[in-house]
Amino acid sequence: MERSASAIWHGTLKEGKGTISTQSGTLSNTQYSFAARFAEGVGTNPEELIAAAHAGCYTMALDAQLTEAGFKPDTIETSAVVTLDLHDAPTITKIHLTNKSKIPGIDKAKFDELAGKAKAGCPVSKVLKAEITLDAKLV
Repeated sequence: MERSASAIWHGTLKEGKGTISTQSGTLSNTQYSFAARFAEGVGTNPEELIAAAHAGCYTMALDAQLTEAGFKPDTIETSAVVTLDLHDAPTITKIHLTNKSKIPGIDKAKFDELAGKAKAGCPVSKVLKAEITLDAKLV
């Protein structure tokens, strides 16, 4: 299975602007810019998109762990905060997940076990360890 997204950028890093679109159409020519990434400009940015992807993926992974263990979740709510360190070269240094779940019949120890398995097994949690390939062409 493959999913895709695309980005187009026009101009210099600080003065330019771009758009991001996704295969599903959820994002369609969505604005992003230097200001949206490093200040308070309008639009999205890569770190925000990674946070959204991680929150969504972790929530689904936790649901899968709970369901497989025989629990039926009422509510699973997750937020993610991506930390971008701007010293030297900008680097994502941390992603912090915060989860609140309402799961009938589960004890804290079992929930903690399954929450940890979901964090380790979530495909987005693994992404930074993934092989990254590139096909770059100058046109």
